[in-house]
Amino acid sequence: MNQPLPVIWHETIDSTNVHAKRLAQAGRFPEHWIAAHRQTAGRGRLGRSWESPTGNVYATALISVPGGVSDALRLPFAAALAVHDTIEAFAPDADLGLKWPNDVRCKGAKLSGILVESGSGDTGTWAAVGVGINVASAPKSVEQTATCLAEISDGPVPGADLVLEALVETFEQRKSQAWNDFARTRHDWSERAEGRNGLVKAVVGDRVFEGSFAGLANDGGLMLDLPCGTRETIRAGDVELVRRV
Repeated sequence: MNQPLPVIWHETIDSTNVHAKRLAQAGRFPEHWIAAHRQTAGRGRLGRSWESPTGNVYATALISVPGGVSDALRLPFAAALAVHDTIEAFAPDADLGLKWPNDVRCKGAKLSGILVESGSGDTGTWAAVGVGINVASAPKSVEQTATCLAEISDGPVPGADLVLEALVETFEQRKSQAWNDFARTRHDWSERAEGRNGLVKAVVGDRVFEGSFAGLANDGGLMLDLPCGTRETIRAGDVELVRRV
């Protein structure tokens, strides 16, 4: 297995993903993690802001992607599994689930968000794999209920640096798996997915699909079996569990 990448810490930064993109777009770069104790302009998926109080993990892995765009598309699933593995190590009894395409949740509350951005330059394809993990506190002004490791763990709460240290190792393992055996990555992700035994609603633009979770397609799209008997594959959109009352 490849050695985990080094971590460069910043006290305050605008956004670890933005900084990673600046480095990548400037030309050659060393593969490494960019971490910050605090962000002033944290971002989530679809341009949403991400609150960044001190005590949580804000980090981005800046890496080269030898396999090009197809391999870059596998990274959100590798990162989600790596976060799941990491949180499980500190809170083994927590009821964790993966929400397609890029959240890790506990009992439906957001614990972690992932933002993967990629591009190409003279040195080939690069990816900025951004990960935010609520460790000490949970933001309040987000689009869904949030929680943090401090709330779900029965034991001592580790510092953000220790959580990131564990994540760096698990990400290296899951990244290698995704690039060499994506079928296994899809299986592992599906086994931990929210909604794998129930109904899921996907909103894609002005269209709404509701169906049974049927796993991940070969490219990572979310497959839903619709009541009409057809299967729809979702590759972009907002997804939620359908809770019956």
